[in-house]
Amino acid sequence: MTSSPRTPLLLACGASFLAFLDVTITNLAIPDLANDFGAGVSSLSWVVTLYTILFAALLAPAGRFADLVGRRRLFAIGVTAFTAASLAAALSPSLGLLLAARGVQGVGAAMLLPASLAFVLADTAPEKRPAAIGLWAASASIAAIAGPALGGILVDATGWRALFLINVPLGVALAWGTLRLPAVEHKRGRRPDVVGAVLLAASVASLVLGVTQARAWDWLDPRTIGALAGGAIGLALALIRAARTPAPAIEISLWRNRTYAAANVVSLLFGAGLYATLLLGVLFVTEVWGWSELQAGLSVTPGALASALIGIAIGRAQRRPSPRMLVIAGGVTLAASTAAIAIWLPETPNFLTFWLPLGMTMGLGMGAISVGVSSAAALSVTPERFAAATGLNIAARQVGGALGVAFLALALDGHTPGDTSAFSVVYAMTATVSVAVALAAIRLAPVRARTPQMAAARA
Repeated sequence: MTSSPRTPLLLACGASFLAFLDVTITNLAIPDLANDFGAGVSSLSWVVTLYTILFAALLAPAGRFADLVGRRRLFAIGVTAFTAASLAAALSPSLGLLLAARGVQGVGAAMLLPASLAFVLADTAPEKRPAAIGLWAASASIAAIAGPALGGILVDATGWRALFLINVPLGVALAWGTLRLPAVEHKRGRRPDVVGAVLLAASVASLVLGVTQARAWDWLDPRTIGALAGGAIGLALALIRAARTPAPAIEISLWRNRTYAAANVVSLLFGAGLYATLLLGVLFVTEVWGWSELQAGLSVTPGALASALIGIAIGRAQRRPSPRMLVIAGGVTLAASTAAIAIWLPETPNFLTFWLPLGMTMGLGMGAISVGVSSAAALSVTPERFAAATGLNIAARQVGGALGVAFLALALDGHTPGDTSAFSVVYAMTATVSVAVALAAIRLAPVRARTPQMAAARA
């Protein structure tokens, strides 16, 4: 990889792909991990959720660190930590060590994302920023949706350890590319509040624990009540601390911007539906339809391609639709698709006339929402707050994702094998959340009306 004007964008898209790939690529590992470690869905869901929680909790403060210590330095630290943890995960002899490695992966990914979008926005001319953001967001969307497909191929061929080994060469390539970038001056200032970040992570983990274990413990069990109440109280304390700390982990002052606040609501809801749906589809076709991991992975490929095409098309369009219209259209499309699945979910395999068309429409909806909300969030703030704003917005999506997966684990825990009703419940939840995404997007202001750089971006 040689240094060129396109190198920052290539690095940013590579980091976006890598970080979001590991959110969903482990979905296909659940059956294989169950065989190796003898654990149930509730325990194994933490392989997905722990990464998501730490990724979410540290994104916001990592965005501020990118502004303070420099995007190049934070990117290099993040990719190194992520790559080393991926290797450790691949070699883990127990579920406990695997979860520890997944936690470190989440920390590394949290460093990568804000620094990567800072590359896009700081090193791209204003008139080219919307297209660059479209490619960056498309990389994340493609990775999230393609994760199960790639995971299925790797698990079927070699086993679950390959899911983590595949990160190593890409991580090394990104680290090498980062070293070839020129050093960038960075601002001096206060470091973000570490205590607030830890409090946020612990709060989200406690909420997820309470939802995940509610069926096993019972909703009125003191452990369930304590986990849910502790998470809610901890989250409230994290927000109070953020309001009183000079350099908060969660920069809640950004929420005073109506467009940015709406983009965070959209991200939270979208994350809950997105990650629950992607994991649910894999579990359904392997358990109910009896497909292999390879077949399950390949079955979601059309949706990934549809998501990629919509992201590329938006980025290359001469007249781009507004973020508001993209999210509304995507939310309606995703709601209609998942509602149809919830109603007509067949007990026997039906790929051509059921799974394929609905998978592609879901991919189109996911791609449109991802590009729309990323553009709205990034272009609604001033340039010096790009990284912090991006970190907080993606954090909202990951928190939603953790809660969505927790709801899925609750709905499926203890269900009768082969019974489609529990799957229909989760798909119905996704449809409802997608409608809420479209409604929340109404408050996304047109890009041209908010900040000077938005006007420049449209020029």
